[in-house]
Amino acid sequence: MKQIIQNLKSGETLLAEVPLPIVGRGSVLIKTQRSLVSLGTEKMLVEFGKANLISKAKQQPEKVKQVLDKIKSDGLMPTLETVFKKLDEPLPLGYCNAGEVIEVGSEISEFKIGDRVISNGSHAEVVSVPKNLVTKIPDGISYEEASFTVIGSIGLQGIRLANPTYGETVVVIGLGLIGLITSQLLLANGCNVIGFDFDQSKIEVAKKLGVEANKVDENLDQVEVVINSTEGVGADAVLITASTKSNDVITNAAQMSRKRGRIVLVGVIGLNINRSDFYEKELSFQVSCSYGPGRYDDNYENRGTDYPIGFVRWTEKRNFDAILNGIAKGSLDVKSLITEVINFEDFNKIYSDMSKGNSIASILKYSETPELSSTVKVSEKSFDKTKGNIAIVGAGNFTKMTMMPKLSIINTSIKYVVSARGLSATNLANKYNIANSTTDYQSVLNDDEVDAVIITTRHNLHSQMVIDALQSGKHVFVEKPLALNIDELNEIIKVYHVCHPELVSGSTVDKSNVDEMLKQVQYDKIKNIPSLTVGFNRRFSPFIQKAKSLIGDGTQMNIIATMNAGAIPKNVWVHDMEVGGGRIIGEACHFIDLAIFLTGSKVKSVSMSALGTNPEESTDNAILTLKFENGSQAVVNYFANGSKSYSKERFEIYVQNKTLVMDNFRNMKGYGFKGFSGMKSKQDKGHAEQFRRYIKFLKDGGEPLIPFDEIVNSTKVSFATIESLKTNSIVEIK
Repeated sequence: MKQIIQNLKSGETLLAEVPLPIVGRGSVLIKTQRSLVSLGTEKMLVEFGKANLISKAKQQPEKVKQVLDKIKSDGLMPTLETVFKKLDEPLPLGYCNAGEVIEVGSEISEFKIGDRVISNGSHAEVVSVPKNLVTKIPDGISYEEASFTVIGSIGLQGIRLANPTYGETVVVIGLGLIGLITSQLLLANGCNVIGFDFDQSKIEVAKKLGVEANKVDENLDQVEVVINSTEGVGADAVLITASTKSNDVITNAAQMSRKRGRIVLVGVIGLNINRSDFYEKELSFQVSCSYGPGRYDDNYENRGTDYPIGFVRWTEKRNFDAILNGIAKGSLDVKSLITEVINFEDFNKIYSDMSKGNSIASILKYSETPELSSTVKVSEKSFDKTKGNIAIVGAGNFTKMTMMPKLSIINTSIKYVVSARGLSATNLANKYNIANSTTDYQSVLNDDEVDAVIITTRHNLHSQMVIDALQSGKHVFVEKPLALNIDELNEIIKVYHVCHPELVSGSTVDKSNVDEMLKQVQYDKIKNIPSLTVGFNRRFSPFIQKAKSLIGDGTQMNIIATMNAGAIPKNVWVHDMEVGGGRIIGEACHFIDLAIFLTGSKVKSVSMSALGTNPEESTDNAILTLKFENGSQAVVNYFANGSKSYSKERFEIYVQNKTLVMDNFRNMKGYGFKGFSGMKSKQDKGHAEQFRRYIKFLKDGGEPLIPFDEIVNSTKVSFATIESLKTNSIVEIK
């Protein structure tokens, strides 16, 4: 299928061939009929993409500060590499979609195949959208009219925040598409509407709708117009739907408002506010968030948890319904706003010159019979069934920013890259000349030419994917963590023992469980005994390898590991125990494994404490104390409240009257070692060496990179830390 994307690095707007997205349990799959081009938002993104690096930096000063902090901690070249990789990611355009349901998720009951619906899906022939961002189109409303629903909800939410009453005067600054819809909704609400815009054609449309519209030029005093129209009182409310960098808009809005007036920002403007303008009139100012309550709330949008109507009357989905109701009843006229209807394949007639300014609403019309496939062939390649061909499952930030650049310099045979929506996988396939992009994970497991899968999805998907791949006879490399709880880990252990029956003897695995699992494994597909590796890359860093060679095996030691991890907002999925596992299970497991590697011993007990009066609410400021079977001990400090300009990772090793201090995988100093005082290099956390060894293992065989019992031990320790925190006790590792 095809999808419109924006390349933020080159500035190109492209029609990409991507796989059919998968439908999630709480989502619906929609074949698009029409989509509305948001000329304001999308123009801004297109122009940003076409700007040079200096202009991009000026438009995002907060990102510049982040870059400077990263340079201080990680160095110039790694930071620049990260920035350029980020800019090279394709951005899907569009969020006003109308179409027909062609598949529903397993947890969906309110939609069925054939329903006509709107959603915030992108400009693509098929979209997969969570149910709370989808609603049905009433009979009698065309797809073209329905495509205005989402953008209409943006204006409606601004009005709800302004809370106008019948008879009030409301100013709308900016009479583009959102401004014209907002004006109509205000008129339907019994308000007097005064509008301002630079474009005479939009002024004429607004006047026909009943707006007191005024063309902005150097001779027009906007404040005076409003004061005169309100007999000296001023506007009750001002809704700003314009897009400009100028600070004049907010100044004019304040000066034309009455005492205790309300100003709501829907668009994007300069916000250098004059305090006296707001102070003297006690004005209120609020920024409207997109379609309404629920926006950017993961529980609402992606998990389908609705807000009770008695407490939140107008969610974003209920705003969608309200707009559709207005169209159906004729109180909102969107047909007159349509400037052009363009075939989807001719999208560049719109995007080639979005600065022409004479369009109000441009609509894309889609084919009734698009070519749909869950796999897209990107390049023609042949694959040897016995030479370590791999499939990459997951195309998120780690894959894009860290893994693929390392694999690309190794002689790696990659047949597939898999992602849920297809776009990110296709971009990687094109960039690194990978044969296929797909959204069909099962087809990868059924492909005899695939010898191994590398799993880099969100953490909650790891355990089941590991089990599926092992049962299909594939070698498995999974990014940390291996699992999120002990039940998931135990299931993996069972399957692994089935694949490695020599490990069953003397183990704690229930033999009957193993016999049952033997019946499930597809041995006819197993060419090699499948291995399991977790991406504990730091043990492969040249600094850690050197440290290991200096301290040797079996020696008791003290380790202090400090991670200045940095804060992550609480609404990010990593903190969700069911999705990310929290930062100790999801991230600090790296340093548990590293301590196991350095000591050459497994952890036998652990205790953890966390910062705050209610530490169980946050585990990203925690201290872990590990005791090892050989008598060694380690303290792992995992902190989120430090300075971003300070080193992110620091290790100290104390052993036999000697000390090693490693700083951020960039330099290490030795004290008391004969012939070693230190080493320096560019930052190297071991990713390249890890993947080099893994690809060699797949091709040549030999021992797995990390012993299975060490993987199990580090995973159990990460779970035990949470138990220790909850029980305020030392937890033994069994």
